[in-house]
Amino acid sequence: MLRYEFLQVDVFTDVPFGGNPLAVFPDAAGLSDRQMQQLALELNLSETTFVLPPERPGADFRVRIFTPRAELPFAGHPLVGTHWVLAHLGRVALVEPVTEVTFELGVGLRTARLHVADGRVTRVVTDHQAPQFLAAASREQVERLAAALKLHPAAILDTGQPVQAVSTGFPQLFIPVRSLAEVQGIDPLSVDAALLGQVCSELDLPGADVALFCLETVYPDRHVHMRFLAPHHGIPEDPATGSASGGLASYLVHHRLLPATPPLTTVVTEQGIEMGRPSKVTVEVEGTAEDIRMVRVSGDVAPVMEGAFNW
Repeated sequence: MLRYEFLQVDVFTDVPFGGNPLAVFPDAAGLSDRQMQQLALELNLSETTFVLPPERPGADFRVRIFTPRAELPFAGHPLVGTHWVLAHLGRVALVEPVTEVTFELGVGLRTARLHVADGRVTRVVTDHQAPQFLAAASREQVERLAAALKLHPAAILDTGQPVQAVSTGFPQLFIPVRSLAEVQGIDPLSVDAALLGQVCSELDLPGADVALFCLETVYPDRHVHMRFLAPHHGIPEDPATGSASGGLASYLVHHRLLPATPPLTTVVTEQGIEMGRPSKVTVEVEGTAEDIRMVRVSGDVAPVMEGAFNW
């Protein structure tokens, strides 16, 4: 019988039971694809990561990311949380003030900077990539998206901003909404997932993942309020989404909804409040509105539990 230990942490929060839970298997060698998927489904978190020996030159670790239904080539909070866990376990030789670590992912190599003080990691900053601004929805598609979300079309159209797919590693659809009340009023369990998936398919989005946002916030030190729905990945709502935060910050800077402050613009998002799991994600957008060269995402991590599966 084989024993596979895991750690569970909450990411993008500094207290347990906030942010987004993540399970990390730091020694996953020997697990098959099917077994990894079974473990992710059993834990039923938005993502579970499996750490393996690297296969590509320049990588320190290989990391595979699974939702309860499928493997992802890239995701935000799993990278922040997995880097923190490996450092916590002593798998990374920490050097103050900053230690660089490189992960091998489905999208290639990505680097993180671990900020270190007194021998412990105080912040994890992960590289995404320069954003790709992809398809924008037509008015008719926006109206169907509103119907799928049980929103009046004017709640989206009145913003005057595009409903657009953006990727900083994984493409998602960003939907502006005119008020905080309307964003908070969405019920993820009443969303028409089939209609949502149909429109996303027309926009060439494989996962039908949507981020709804407004510039009204609950906390005064945040720039934007977001909710993230991924029903086709078995996630009615995600409490903290690093990849979407990177895409959203890029959208806001590119469309000038927030003023750029070259060479670096900092955008702070809030998410998970409606779920009782408030999160805070800090995004660094490098470049100008016309030429964003890099996006980096950072946040806190709180340890929650440890466990093991016997196989």
